[in-house]
Amino acid sequence: MLERFLLQGPQDARFTILLAHGAGAPMDSASMTAAADALAGVGFRVVRFEFSYMAARRTEEGRKPPPRAETLNPEYEAAIAALGAGGPLIIGGKSMGGRVASMVADRLYDTGKIAGLLCLGYPFHPPGQPAKLRTGHLAGLKTPTLICQGTRDEFGTKEEVPGYALSERIEVLWLEDGDHDLKPRKKISGFSAADHLATMAKTAKAWAERLPV
Repeated sequence: MLERFLLQGPQDARFTILLAHGAGAPMDSASMTAAADALAGVGFRVVRFEFSYMAARRTEEGRKPPPRAETLNPEYEAAIAALGAGGPLIIGGKSMGGRVASMVADRLYDTGKIAGLLCLGYPFHPPGQPAKLRTGHLAGLKTPTLICQGTRDEFGTKEEVPGYALSERIEVLWLEDGDHDLKPRKKISGFSAADHLATMAKTAKAWAERLPV
């Protein structure tokens, strides 16, 4: 079953991170690859996978639209089962991928199947629709969670997110001037995309080392 995954990082790493892609780009997109490279660079075993609608785009003509995020929950759980990680597993993903992981996290955490949740650019609301929140399940989340968010992410900015009802198990890393891909404007912020990805990876590493596994 491993042919469905992209794997990198040390195979004997203490933690494995399973990442799903966002709604519109595949698991080998530039942003997913850069994030995975950064996480592998600090010692994580990083595994990426695709939901079936995205995998179908590689062989079928036309662009199959993404389904409703909650309908992908079984696919995420199936990927976890197929991976069969031997040690502590952190699940998560980019944008929609992280949202799906967050919806299945607590049941998996309660049964000891995962150690934590890592979201890269969480889609708190659709762009331009700040009242249409996707946060209801986050208020009572029990899984230790790290959300890495750009301060100008149009899916949830630094001005908006602190006003949401979020579980105390959720930590948020704010990356200055980062967009939905965590990319800053260097002339404005003084930071490069590589700078922010390095900060994300180092923060994720320190956070993971604190997890109760």
